Amino acid sequence: MIRVDDRVRRDKLAALLPDMPQIALAPLFFVFLGDARRLERISKHPVNNGSLEGFFNATVDAAMAMQTCILAAETLGLGACPISHLRYYMEAMSEILTLPDKVFPVAGLCLGYPAQQGFISMRLGLDANVYQDRYDDSGVTTAVDAYDRRRDARHSIKDRQKSPEIFGTAEFYGWSEDKARQAMSPEGTGFAAWLRAHGFDLSK
Repeated sequence: MIRVDDRVRRDKLAALLPDMPQIALAPLFFVFLGDARRLERISKHPVNNGSLEGFFNATVDAAMAMQTCILAAETLGLGACPISHLRYYMEAMSEILTLPDKVFPVAGLCLGYPAQQGFISMRLGLDANVYQDRYDDSGVTTAVDAYDRRRDARHSIKDRQKSPEIFGTAEFYGWSEDKARQAMSPEGTGFAAWLRAHGFDLSK
């Protein structure tokens, strides 16, 4: 990970996502990286770690490191805010953080003592996430619909519908509709091309 203290670099990162002022304002900001380069640097053998497996391992390692950091920070009373949207700006991120080939941002992380009481977003229940002995998503639609209703009752996002000019305005707008609209929007479409241009061959 990179701890970004330099004000110029931090402000450049914040300018990429003006809707997320916490990037500039948080006392601490880290960028967690997938690093498929390191193994090649330390190996005495001719290793090419730019395969899909190398990419996948680097991504999982970075995600686990970030989650562990969040858990540790929260035990100290810190607030944490992951920022995954940084991946939508790969060229700028690479330049600002001087990333070499086979090193890529997985997510940013803001840390600091909360200025006010926050809340924890309600998560999907076990009925949508845990199966017994085999994969069985036959009940997932019902489980997610129930979750949408519970979450809407606590923290409605009806007034923040994504792309109504494309999808219209839904009478009921829950988490699943929000995620579906996000997935259908052209966010992060250059990520795979950037990876291929910076040392990864994801066909292997």
